Amino acid sequence: MTRIPPGSRLPDTIADFLGSARFSSALTQAILGTVLLAEPARALVGWPGLIAALSTLVVFSALSLVAKRGDYEWRGLLPISLLVFVGWCALTVLWSRYQWITVAGVLYQLTVMFLGIYVAIARDLIQIVRAAGDVLRLVLVVSISLEVLSGLLIDTPLRFLGIQGNLDVGGPIQGILGGRNALGAVALIAAITFAIEYSTRSVRRGLALGSFVAAAIVVLLTRSPVIGGTFLVLAAAAVALVGLRRTHLESRRVWQIALLAVGLVGAVIVVALRGQLIVALNAQSEFQLRAQLWRELMRLGGLNQFEGWGWLGWWRTDVVPYVFLTDRGNVSTDSALSSFVDLYFQTGVVGLVIFLIFAGLAFVRSWLLASDKRSVSYLWTPLVLVVLGVVSLAENIAIVEWGWLLLVVCALKAAQDKSWRGVLA
Repeated sequence: MTRIPPGSRLPDTIADFLGSARFSSALTQAILGTVLLAEPARALVGWPGLIAALSTLVVFSALSLVAKRGDYEWRGLLPISLLVFVGWCALTVLWSRYQWITVAGVLYQLTVMFLGIYVAIARDLIQIVRAAGDVLRLVLVVSISLEVLSGLLIDTPLRFLGIQGNLDVGGPIQGILGGRNALGAVALIAAITFAIEYSTRSVRRGLALGSFVAAAIVVLLTRSPVIGGTFLVLAAAAVALVGLRRTHLESRRVWQIALLAVGLVGAVIVVALRGQLIVALNAQSEFQLRAQLWRELMRLGGLNQFEGWGWLGWWRTDVVPYVFLTDRGNVSTDSALSSFVDLYFQTGVVGLVIFLIFAGLAFVRSWLLASDKRSVSYLWTPLVLVVLGVVSLAENIAIVEWGWLLLVVCALKAAQDKSWRGVLA
């Protein structure tokens, strides 16, 4: 039996380990991987197993923050808009018709938010990009491998993972994320991440380039109109940001205003020509199914228009009113298939407006940082937010699990350099 010398300081040794860069790096990858793979985790180990894994990560994150408590300025660290949004979600328990489910939903939301806060505090932006790159490579490799197994080798759907086995006919593929839109969104974020890795030489050029090509192939194989439209918006945003970074500082503000005007005009044109765009993207069937669901949600949401029905995140189809929304053809009914419609339904107009302010501030701050800072890594946050925002129009991405985690990370990294409270400090 090994004896500890009387003069040793074991607690200090543990604290040093918990506060070390190596531990933070490993914990960040574990957080990103666990939250990103929450969908297959539920399929394999159920909600109890997923909650146990997330709870363990929360404990380790809290211990690591305690060990690092002297390394950061904690005042004004969290965006006020974020605190107001989660506070309003928690407040909905007072009028929710499913109060215990709302309590559970808020706790789950806070759990993922806390993990996102840890990632944003403990790691620099380029370190987050590198950790995300490693995790996203794993997700894409596993997704492609299972699609090959299902679609080519055994020619049988893997229904417990949501894989339909369509690779032999060119897709659409779903990977291990439960749906083609979720997989496509992750593949776009992966492409952004791999491109930044390539530009910053964070990994070997061959690995970064090969990873980017794999992400592009996955995007194509999803055959998703939603992802196709998101790609167009993402490409326009990337070109605009790269162009802004190359303009002179004196004229950059003028160009920012011009781009804002172009963006607003573009949004108006998209709304006005939405019918033609839906046809061009071959999205009639998807849009019709969603429109039917959204009309019903708007009708029911009008009963609690101001305050909403009560927060829960993912739907529980065994409680009112969600029990009446379960039969929608082949469309999944664990959400409203739109983060913004879901927010309106669950938290009312107030919650939706607060969220838009929070997400809008995060995007504006990250956009300004990306256009002003020299490091290419600053491009990651606004481009990831573009993907989350556009895909969330047709999928419940930005307010649950990995989308919520990335939104919190991006918002905190932007607020660290652009928060108005920094002036007061």
